[in-house]
Amino acid sequence: MPVQSEISERLDLLRQEISAHAHRYYILDAPIISDGEYDRLFQELLTLEEQYPALVTPDSPSNRVGAPPLSAFDSVAHRVPMLSLENIFSEQNLQDFEERLLRYLKTTDHPDYMAEPKLDGLAVELIYEDGLLTVGSTRGDGKIGEEITANLKTIPTIPLRLNLPEPPVRLEVRGEVYISLQGFRRLNEQRTKDQQPLFANPRNAAAGSLRQLDSTITAGRPLDFFAYGISEAAELPCRTQAEILTYLGRAGFKMNPQTKNCRTLSEVASHFNHLSAIRPTLAHEIDGMVIKVNNLDLQQRLGAKARSPRWAVAWKFAATQVTTRLLSVTFGIGRTGAITPVAILEPVEVNGVTVSRATLHNEDEILRKDLRINDMVLVQRAGDVIPEVVKPIQELRTGEEQPITMPTTCPECGDSLERKEAEAALRCLNLHCPAQKMRLLAHFAGKAGLDIEGFGIRAVEQLYQEGLISAPHDLFLLRQEQLAVLPGWGEKSASKALNALHKCKQTTLTRLISALGIRHIGEVTAQLLEDRFLTLDRLMAASADELAEIEGIGPQAGRSLTEYFANQGYQEMIAQLQASGVTIRPSKPSGALLPLVGKVFLFTGTLTSLSRSEAKARVKELGGQVASGISRKVTHLICGEKPGSKVDQAHHLGLAILSEDDFKMIVKND
Repeated sequence: MPVQSEISERLDLLRQEISAHAHRYYILDAPIISDGEYDRLFQELLTLEEQYPALVTPDSPSNRVGAPPLSAFDSVAHRVPMLSLENIFSEQNLQDFEERLLRYLKTTDHPDYMAEPKLDGLAVELIYEDGLLTVGSTRGDGKIGEEITANLKTIPTIPLRLNLPEPPVRLEVRGEVYISLQGFRRLNEQRTKDQQPLFANPRNAAAGSLRQLDSTITAGRPLDFFAYGISEAAELPCRTQAEILTYLGRAGFKMNPQTKNCRTLSEVASHFNHLSAIRPTLAHEIDGMVIKVNNLDLQQRLGAKARSPRWAVAWKFAATQVTTRLLSVTFGIGRTGAITPVAILEPVEVNGVTVSRATLHNEDEILRKDLRINDMVLVQRAGDVIPEVVKPIQELRTGEEQPITMPTTCPECGDSLERKEAEAALRCLNLHCPAQKMRLLAHFAGKAGLDIEGFGIRAVEQLYQEGLISAPHDLFLLRQEQLAVLPGWGEKSASKALNALHKCKQTTLTRLISALGIRHIGEVTAQLLEDRFLTLDRLMAASADELAEIEGIGPQAGRSLTEYFANQGYQEMIAQLQASGVTIRPSKPSGALLPLVGKVFLFTGTLTSLSRSEAKARVKELGGQVASGISRKVTHLICGEKPGSKVDQAHHLGLAILSEDDFKMIVKND
């Protein structure tokens, strides 16, 4: 009987051979042994590991066959958020993108770009520690994803260990999991034989396969992977996106051969047209092209907005259009009372998805397109996602088409509808409208609000219909015995839900403002408000003039805020939340630790050593505010070259007037 050391040596050799052959087969497409020989090696590995489980290693190819089923996925916080990309749809949009870059960087030097096919799959993050794959997760909401390490290990094109002699201590690789068109066809053929429901398209198949609690099921799906980047450029000795892709290729990842370094916008457009032309011949689906500034230093300077990087965009292909009939129109009501007309369509397939409904936005849009009931219409999925009615086919009209009539009363509560001047939407102003209350509750508890675990839209609807909640504060008054008896709940779910509610009682001002669902106030604006006012009481007491001084708060948002906080009904709702135990904690270090808190900066003239945007960003990082106009609220006027009339006004008001060098000393010392 062989000694254990001999078995260990044999296992090491098998793992090395199998990994090398898999790399040649899946990555290089250049196998040197037959499938039968590979299968025999793999079976020997599985047999030996079954006999000697103590000798199994984390990077063993046996991980490709799956692990024991999980009861649920854990959550993983992304160290660097996985942001989505802003979409563009034309060459003019592309030129606008570059113009924004040049203005932000204060330069006339045009950067070069990496143009990469945009796969229609699922974005994931892979964390390697000392070269070994330790954690894999979905993108999720960009900040928190689901931990699916066992499932990702089954994908043969994802290295279990980096193929590098000296791997970094930690590397966070990002890429796209997808299913090829051939693999998709084979998968659905097998599901037909097994009398299982068919997947609608390759993306749905990939997403469903990755979210299996039993990874042996995932192992049987034809999943593939292309790497497209890392979380932080500083982790590698690379200066460009092109060098990062080369590095990842050396590390053992499969790289997309259609990626191209483009020196000019003309080359970018040319490559987009090339991808559009060859799209029908590709082995996998793509829905556009990602364009990234190639230079990593420029990427760092450009930074990111709330949900997308400034240095990259996705140029989407023109949507596929199909013809169907507009059968009728229904009218929905949102959390702010806006009435939205929705087209009910004769079901039709658009890019692999069956579409039967599409938003018509508002009355002006209906009139502009001259849409009528019983029209034959062109339908597309905007950005390959949201169904929309493009236009009626007037040549096919028979005279039986009927005009679309907007309601005069709320379809939910019966109150009269109003349309304010300069607004496109009809609106129900009844704060007690059942539809508004339900949607406000769903928003308050959902991801855009407090993100209370276990309180998705279905749970909120159930609680509302059961009469257990009718306002946000009711959530925090729920009791174990009320929840446990509801269909689909039970003691365990009820206890878990109450724990989630307790955790969310202490929140940030940004989250609370976002959760309240105030019109025109999203997460980015809410963060600006917290940066300026710090407390809810100060924000509620803010005047229109104070709000107008905040860079990024426009007149529309300012009016919405002052009207909201002046409304007695909303004041009572906030008071009820506070009475139910909701408190606000700082989302950042206290003001005492931020040296520019309470200081308001205004810039005039041209800055020479940094862009205006960079200077403003530095002020905000240190707790200060940036004004858009001169007033007594301004504490520092920073003068660049050729300053304007603001200098005379600042002298008159007795404000501190500083040079660009003075400003650099302030932000450097602080």
